[in-house]
Amino acid sequence: MNDQTPVLELRNLSRSFKQGSQMLQVLRNVELEIEKGEAVALIGPSGAGKSTLLQIAGLLEKPTKGDVYLDGQNCSKLGDTMRTMLRRDYLGFVYQYHNLLADFDAVENVMIPQLIAGVKVREAENRAKWLLNKMGLGKRFRHRPAEMSGGEQQRVAIARALANTPKLLLADEPTGNLDPKTAETVFAALLAVVKETGLSALIATHNFDLANRMDRKVRLDGGKLIDMRAEKFISDQNFY
Repeated sequence: MNDQTPVLELRNLSRSFKQGSQMLQVLRNVELEIEKGEAVALIGPSGAGKSTLLQIAGLLEKPTKGDVYLDGQNCSKLGDTMRTMLRRDYLGFVYQYHNLLADFDAVENVMIPQLIAGVKVREAENRAKWLLNKMGLGKRFRHRPAEMSGGEQQRVAIARALANTPKLLLADEPTGNLDPKTAETVFAALLAVVKETGLSALIATHNFDLANRMDRKVRLDGGKLIDMRAEKFISDQNFY
């Protein structure tokens, strides 16, 4: 990859689902490029297709038509094994619910994806602690999920998503299950790590204030993706 190659590129992407005897068109000819180090907010009302777009970008689902490029590589025709390897080595995922392993403490939760990838125990532990420190959890290393608040658990989940040094972070409403104050803390920590590491990110959110703090916003409307830099004004009513 050269410096000009987008980290993520979606070309002419569409996704349809069969609903009874009809086809439901969720995404229509979506075009998107995300550059190295760019944090992009994905907004739109519930049911607009944000999660579907993230699933396709994360190689968890295949489009009806169109192509997904990671680092300039067309992933659309790859088999399951190669797609799994790319997800492991290239992508980080954060969801609304943290899905931490209850029997493991914070450090262990962040170590596990590294150990699966073949990283040595000491190296994995050091990186886990570094990431947790960056997320403001230096005093929570040995706490299990049940011993942490919702905001702390979500910050562990973000650290876990970053454990294998991905080039692209995909986050689906990462603060949607948190109160406003906690959401602000979690989002600030997330953006700080993204900027410090040069990571690229595509983050779906309903929070307009948080979206405004990112480099760029794109909006799903009727299955089409609109770059909001081309819009002169958008009201809160349009946003939701």
